[in-house]
Amino acid sequence: MKRTLIMATIAAGLLAATGAAASPQCTSEPKSKWLSEAAMKAKITQSGEYRDIKVFKVSGNCYEIYGHTKDGRRAEVYFNPVTGVPVEKNIDGSKGHETGEEKNEREDD
Repeated sequence: MKRTLIMATIAAGLLAATGAAASPQCTSEPKSKWLSEAAMKAKITQSGEYRDIKVFKVSGNCYEIYGHTKDGRRAEVYFNPVTGVPVEKNIDGSKGHETGEEKNEREDD
């Protein structure tokens, strides 16, 4: 009985850890409606928000990049592959969405 409880606890911990590392839900559209990788890369480059992109990949139902923001902070960003809009950002370890207000406060520093 004790062994079963220990194994169940370990399994639950592994499942929780796996879920935390999963990519966000970016779209439910089929891949036939996605921007091509070339078009998405061009859109990211033209936005001027990100530079030094080291990795560009498909992650689940997202396009994901690893690079730097225009001000040099490390960035991991998940994009909706249909619209090209960022869905989730991890900038220098702060995960989530950066609102316009937060961006303005950062730029005032």
